Amino acid sequence: MSEYKRINRSLVHKGHIIDLYTDTMGLPNGKTADWDFISHKGAAAIIPVDKDGKIIMVRQYRNAIEKYSLEIPAGGLNKNEDMRTCAARELEEETGYRSEKIEHLLDLYTTVAFCNEKIGIYYTSDLIPSKQNLDEDEFVTIERYSLEELVQMILNGTIDDAKTISALLAFKTKMGL
Repeated sequence: MSEYKRINRSLVHKGHIIDLYTDTMGLPNGKTADWDFISHKGAAAIIPVDKDGKIIMVRQYRNAIEKYSLEIPAGGLNKNEDMRTCAARELEEETGYRSEKIEHLLDLYTTVAFCNEKIGIYYTSDLIPSKQNLDEDEFVTIERYSLEELVQMILNGTIDDAKTISALLAFKTKMGL
């Protein structure tokens, strides 16, 4: 069987967060097809667990789905920033807590069919009060839930964000809960 081969990649749109391309692909059957490809700079997210065992979540409006979403704190990588540093930065920016002890949980690709966005997922229970420092266009509400409550919200469809679902279920498994 022949392999797939990219013949050409053309930039369609350069955005603030993503770049959209059309890839002309050589297919295993010898034909070609044009595929959409979204290039993303990468991101990181973190599960912050407070001293009472509650997970700090952020609720924010998401334009793509036209509604508010309950998620773990997350954000895109800055230039030359590694995922762990990004997770620590997003923790402080969005929740007003920082941590000296951040553990890696998993990495995941969000939408493998057309996007290369990779998110590093971390967790911490070593929270130090700090100061929230939201981006100019960022408005979040902080909420705290037990892991059991969050799993129920996943199962009943209240939480439908893929990174949050993956992170919380992986965290539950890792912690043996």
